[in-house]
Amino acid sequence: MPGPTVEMEAVEPQSLKKLSFKSLKRALDLFSPLHSHLAPPDPESKRIRISHKVNIEYRGINAAANQPPRQANAVAQTPVASNALALPGLEDSSDRQKGGAQNALVVGPSIQSKAPNDGGLHSKSITAFSASGSSERNLSTAAIMERIPSKWPRPLWHAPWKTYRVISGHLGWVRSIAFDPSNTWFCTGSADRTIKIWDVASGRLKLTLTGHIEQIRGLAVSSKHTYMFSAGDDKQVKCWDLEQNKVIRSYHGHLSGVYCLALHPTIDVLLTGGRDSVCRVWDIRSKQQIYALSGHDNTVCSVFTRPTDPQVVTGSHDTTIKFWDLRFGKTMSTLTHHKKSCEQWHSILQSMNCFASASADNIKKFNLPRGEFLHNMLSQQKTIINAMAVNEEGVMATGGDNGSMWFWDWKSGHNFQQSQTIVQPGSLDSEAGIYALSYDLTGSRLITCEADKTIKMWKQDETATPETHPLNFKPPKDIRRF
Repeated sequence: MPGPTVEMEAVEPQSLKKLSFKSLKRALDLFSPLHSHLAPPDPESKRIRISHKVNIEYRGINAAANQPPRQANAVAQTPVASNALALPGLEDSSDRQKGGAQNALVVGPSIQSKAPNDGGLHSKSITAFSASGSSERNLSTAAIMERIPSKWPRPLWHAPWKTYRVISGHLGWVRSIAFDPSNTWFCTGSADRTIKIWDVASGRLKLTLTGHIEQIRGLAVSSKHTYMFSAGDDKQVKCWDLEQNKVIRSYHGHLSGVYCLALHPTIDVLLTGGRDSVCRVWDIRSKQQIYALSGHDNTVCSVFTRPTDPQVVTGSHDTTIKFWDLRFGKTMSTLTHHKKSCEQWHSILQSMNCFASASADNIKKFNLPRGEFLHNMLSQQKTIINAMAVNEEGVMATGGDNGSMWFWDWKSGHNFQQSQTIVQPGSLDSEAGIYALSYDLTGSRLITCEADKTIKMWKQDETATPETHPLNFKPPKDIRRF
């Protein structure tokens, strides 16, 4: 007869994650009874490990480390014959007499370099530790490493900059600035749809030009003609004759607002970039569009030109920088080093064949014409950088969206001054933003265009000296290569 049937207990359905946690907890209970506690250190294994490392690293100079104590004392008494130096350990005097050679830091003799291309290095000192079983000293290899001087260039001392004049007159944000080649006046474009021309020496208003129907984003003054060019959010690019103070040409073709413009230094060509992600090349005289340099995926926010290849360089909100061949209208190369959009950047110190680009993450420096990455600036401004400029003395100024004004040494990337702009009375603190800045042709004056509708003029503090404002520079320990 069949036996009685036994009912099986119902198995609780469990997920794989719950079973894994149960298994992990069981293993911890078996092998690690004290949770959140590391295993106790084993001094014997530590001693064996350190002795093995020292033996592997300094096997070739054991002869200098294991010389008898009597010879070591004789060498220490006659320093002319050798460069050996004995430093006692941390033990008391009796232990020092018994085993002084075991706890000594030995500096070996200088070894003459016989290589033909030694680069001027004639000798190299060698240091070594001799390990002891009972020694409690931490034999760190950092104390034995050869001291290598930093290759980072030391920055030059620059006097700090200060505000000496505030100019008001615009009724909206001041968005753009350009200097006259004669350095007697400068022009500013604003969100009040006007262009104002100011005297550099006195800061007085000379002229107001109207014609745009939206804010003016870009300005440029020709060095070969009596022309000034302007571009704005109204999709218009205008050419002004400064002898008649009126518009003589308009360049039509942009599908959205125009954010930047630049004049070619050697040929009569105008370049404009805007929200339609295209940089357009115009013939100044005939108003014809020569090229539409397309390739960016977002707004073209900055452009500059050079007399030699790459003749056109553009920066975009798609985080890329492109070099263009102006003969064929094609892309030469694309730089993708930035992680965030290149809000603004500028051609800097063409004689040094370098340029810098700024975005919300950091400021990067590249060489020209190949576009190789050189280094990052040594500090981060932690804001959107709207404008940057540099003078011939190597002082770079950057203006941020939060009103921060930082000054840098161009060669080393050292930030030697951090200033904060002060809004004019009646403005909100949130209107402390710098939208454009430019040096005059001498590089001794700096003009900033700000969100509180003012124009501020800066100059160096003439009373400052290296003693009153010392240079606080520490070379970087690690150099980022990207």
